[in-house]
Amino acid sequence: MSDIRIATTEDLPAYAELVAGAYGEIRDLGINFAAASAGPEQVAVHLTENVVYVLEDAGRLVSSVSVRYPWGPNPGPYGLPHLGWIATAPDRKREGHAQRLVAHVEDEVLRKRLHAPAVSLGTAEHHPWLTAMYTRLGYRETGRTDLGRGHITVYLTKVLDAAAYERFQQQHP
Repeated sequence: MSDIRIATTEDLPAYAELVAGAYGEIRDLGINFAAASAGPEQVAVHLTENVVYVLEDAGRLVSSVSVRYPWGPNPGPYGLPHLGWIATAPDRKREGHAQRLVAHVEDEVLRKRLHAPAVSLGTAEHHPWLTAMYTRLGYRETGRTDLGRGHITVYLTKVLDAAAYERFQQQHP
């Protein structure tokens, strides 16, 4: 039985292991995501400065996603909640864990609790499949930028409440 919850500092060793394993493929591709090169100190900072949701199965962390809020120390580009550090244990990939976890955060946390009009995330332009996967999950490209990490970052946004997003865009052109 799997469970979704917010990670705590007690989860730090298991979370660091999950991130390191999940981002091995990214490192092999030569993509310089912050999560791919994060050491224990950076993982600890990330865990304390963001809200990290984890999917736990049989007592093991198998997937995670972080939410960066506009009022936090590392806001996303659009004044909206921003997802990052999406990770799944290598031996549990392609089982739908990350998709389930992201959908839970989008619906239960961002839409129902926070009434967020939309959510953003970013990926590397030359990653072979992430942009297509996020597009299948309802995200649409909304920008590109060079953050100085050796690749072009593609920003994608998913509208969670169309009317609220229209009002948000009028207030934040």
